[in-house]
Amino acid sequence: MAVSKEEKDMMMKRLKTPLAGLLAGFLAVTTSLASGEVQLEGAKVGQWTMDFAAAAKLAKEKKLPMMLNFTGSDWCGWCKLMDKGVFAKDEWKQYAAKNAVLVTLDFPNDKSIVPEKYVARNKELQRQFAVRGYPTYIVLDSDGETQLGRLGAGRDKTPASFIKEFKDATRFSEGSVSAYAKQNPDKAAAYKKALGEVRASQKALRDWIATGPERNAENDKKFESFKKRIAAANEALDKF
Repeated sequence: MAVSKEEKDMMMKRLKTPLAGLLAGFLAVTTSLASGEVQLEGAKVGQWTMDFAAAAKLAKEKKLPMMLNFTGSDWCGWCKLMDKGVFAKDEWKQYAAKNAVLVTLDFPNDKSIVPEKYVARNKELQRQFAVRGYPTYIVLDSDGETQLGRLGAGRDKTPASFIKEFKDATRFSEGSVSAYAKQNPDKAAAYKKALGEVRASQKALRDWIATGPERNAENDKKFESFKKRIAAANEALDKF
């Protein structure tokens, strides 16, 4: 039976209305990068989100570290390289799904990518963590404040190599320390002591540098002694 033009128009209108509604609803809560979808609201372990507040709450609840991805998603070549070569790979996704809360802090040329309510907050976090280039990956403890490490891009980086960097940074996290102590109760005290020495040795060097020591033979020796203390502390920790 033939269908009139009016009937065709009515059928298309009925199809388009719910489809448009579904599409608008989808775009309201996600956007896309080479590494996959990025949530605009809420947070889930292992999934990128722009919602820093929700991510910080989730990290605290789950006692997991956070990673902040300062990126220029639509113009930064190194950012795109890392998105495609590391974060889009199953190996990274499977690891992150159990071990990390991921936040995208985007500074794109296309201003429609980032909701207006996040623009000022992104700039504030950029200032807070002294980020001067993209991409920069800031690893935070589950409190959402304590900085555990700062990672960067690389042409030869793979999911496996980046996971190792992430693990090295988060070995000082509250969750990692608690997990180790729970799994190794007989070594817990010694492990925490070794960890404390690593932190103390690093702090001692930072505090000394903050005094602005002059460059001379005596201070060169002091600097080397700080380095040796840090190396020895890390060597002792690596035995666990």
